[in-house]
Amino acid sequence: MKGKFNIYSEKLITYVKLILIAILVTTEIVVCAQTATRNTGAELILNLTVVIICCVLLAIVETIDSFVIKDFTLKMVFYGIDAALLLVICMFTGNSLLSTLYCVVLTQIYMNIERFRDKLILFAVSCGLYTISFVVGWVLTNIGATILNSAVEIASGVLFGLLVIALDFIIVQFLLSFYRTNKELSEALKAADESRAALKAASEQLSETIVFEERNRIAKDIHDNAGHSMTTVIMQTEAAKLLIDKDPEEAKNRIISANIQARNALEQMRESVHLLAGRQKTLTLKEELEAIIAQTIDGTDIKVRYDIEESDPGEARYRFICNSLKECLANGIRHGKATAFYVELKNVGGGLKLYISDNGSGAEGTVKAGFGLMGMIEGAKTFGGDCTFTSIRGEGFEVLVDLPSPKPSENPETNQPTTDKKEV
Repeated sequence: MKGKFNIYSEKLITYVKLILIAILVTTEIVVCAQTATRNTGAELILNLTVVIICCVLLAIVETIDSFVIKDFTLKMVFYGIDAALLLVICMFTGNSLLSTLYCVVLTQIYMNIERFRDKLILFAVSCGLYTISFVVGWVLTNIGATILNSAVEIASGVLFGLLVIALDFIIVQFLLSFYRTNKELSEALKAADESRAALKAASEQLSETIVFEERNRIAKDIHDNAGHSMTTVIMQTEAAKLLIDKDPEEAKNRIISANIQARNALEQMRESVHLLAGRQKTLTLKEELEAIIAQTIDGTDIKVRYDIEESDPGEARYRFICNSLKECLANGIRHGKATAFYVELKNVGGGLKLYISDNGSGAEGTVKAGFGLMGMIEGAKTFGGDCTFTSIRGEGFEVLVDLPSPKPSENPETNQPTTDKKEV
């Protein structure tokens, strides 16, 4: 249906203009025929010649005005030519179809004018021109008629013609208003369809982006959890290998601890998936960080001192801080061979500062961030914060995560800070 209306709206004006030109030409033929029957001799040849020339010129001018001229000022010039030709035709024919010719000419012009005020002005001017043309033409073609008869004929002819022109104005304005309203409606529906298609495409793209981001988050969570837990398992099994001959009982304990840690790793990976799926956390941030530290030192010789303040940073920050601690502990043990750590979490100005240092081998020069450390940097930037690393060869590794106060769209921190210092 929409396609049919589009075709209709594009060609309708052209069809109407062609019909009006056909009506004009038909009316002119009738005018010429009437002229031929009302005159004789030399007067017939003169009148008929003038009328035919004026009718041909009027048809040509109307055709050019309808299909070529677009400028409003130039159209008014052509309308002046039309009015002059109509006056001449009226003078030589006796006005029999003058109002019909005026209606055809005016309809053509109405179709090319947008503002109603301009159309109304044109209608008023045309009524005046018609009155003048009718009076002049009637007087010239009815010389010798009595004053009374002339007055009655002129008054009736003028009133009838003005009525016809007024009806033409009303009908044309109604049809043009109906046409333009439907055209605007069609364009609005087309724009709505295009907007809906664009919105659908944007929604699909957004869905793909969300899926991609969720995959990255899941990969990072699994990397942090599995990397931290597996590092502890490897250390415990390596220690068990060294103790299996000297102290079988201790080696057995290490293996048991490694088994427990491996189970914890599996549970942590499940927990990561559950958290991303929207399951609520059951431990506070302080309790979760203490649990991570406890799992790290269980069955090992690693020492961890910590100073952790209680806070409620919101689910996303909660998960980011926990994963950052796991990443730092795992990296310090696996790469730096660290045996001692210090962990500090402070509430500062509505934000959080996480500081982690170890006594590992450290690094020389610029620290090259791998997948885990790069994830920490990107994660901190997501919250409008920063993550920096400091290290000197042989003097350990330090990490500082600085997160500002949450934005209005984030969950606010609601708990008052409390300090709990321990050494393990």
